[in-house]
Amino acid sequence: MDKLSLAKSLEEIASLLESGESLNKPTIAVTNFLSELGLDNVNNAINNVKDDANIIIVGEKFTDEFEYYEAKDDATNADVIENLFKEGKIDAAITMHYPFPIGVSTVGRVIAPANGKQVYVANTTGTNDTNREKAMVLNAIDGIIAAKANGIENPTVGILNVDSARVVEKKLNELKENGFDINFGSSQRADGGAALRGNDVLAASTDVIVCDSLTGNVLQKVFSSFNSGGFYETTGSGYGPSIGEGFYTPVFIVSRASGTPVIESAIRYAIDSVKGNINQVSKDVFASAKKAGLEDVLKSLEPKAAAASESTEEVKVPDKEIVNGSIGGIDILEIDDAITAVHKAGIYAESAMGCTGPVVMVNEAHIEEVKKVLQENNFIE
Repeated sequence: MDKLSLAKSLEEIASLLESGESLNKPTIAVTNFLSELGLDNVNNAINNVKDDANIIIVGEKFTDEFEYYEAKDDATNADVIENLFKEGKIDAAITMHYPFPIGVSTVGRVIAPANGKQVYVANTTGTNDTNREKAMVLNAIDGIIAAKANGIENPTVGILNVDSARVVEKKLNELKENGFDINFGSSQRADGGAALRGNDVLAASTDVIVCDSLTGNVLQKVFSSFNSGGFYETTGSGYGPSIGEGFYTPVFIVSRASGTPVIESAIRYAIDSVKGNINQVSKDVFASAKKAGLEDVLKSLEPKAAAASESTEEVKVPDKEIVNGSIGGIDILEIDDAITAVHKAGIYAESAMGCTGPVVMVNEAHIEEVKKVLQENNFIE
């Protein structure tokens, strides 16, 4: 052991005797050379957290205080990080680019401007599946994992009101009915429900916001940099840890435009996640979801070829009548099929767009009958 390492160890032992805290600090690899804002932008963040974690630098040498591995581009950076995980030298990594496989995606963390509450955006980079609906179901699971690993025992979950939101809500409810522990939150708007509007995002109505990763990426960027005009991220904790079934090398993503405060917060996000045993939480939550029928739920979302008889069937539209009643809760991608189902039942219906999404418009006299038709065809709960 060299003199520097010995001195550091003695200092840590003295700290332990004084405070009673554990010496088992997480070891985090941090990439410092890919930032558009320069080396100091990252190195300053490293200096701010060096007492709370063992930092290994990937990129360009900072000082002799930190173990260092050279990297000059995205490819060598990823190789170094991968090898550090394989060798068991690190618990997590912070970087600005990493090639995740399909099935792995990241959960960002932002600060809600209305109240300063931390919100987990599921998800923000990568993709859990090429099928949007399947990906969003898995995103919800990832969001729960990230929140639990960071001390929220029973996180509330909401689904951003984007395409496929209603379908995803139904499928998550199927998991819940089969025993999966998911705690749906509610919109603060008068009609409530798990579907979140923009107001709810600003006010952090739920701990976890589920969306597709492209939308999540936009949310993360807007929340992180709206105070600076967009080119310097000032708030939040970055784009978060990579999570996926069987993926236990948590890589936390930050942007090349992430400023020192965001990078520091991202490192602390990694520290807290490691201390919260994110890998074990991931194993436990995925095991619970699979026990509740996750594989069947995902399979049910795969495209189905229409039967020949159905594809050629011509549905007669009933005689038109006044439509003064509405039924919501139907996904935008299913609204046409829902109208067809109502027409098949011999009731005239039209589609329209309400403030929370598409609605089926029918005569008030048929409201209850149409609700039953839509429930029987799995368009609404």
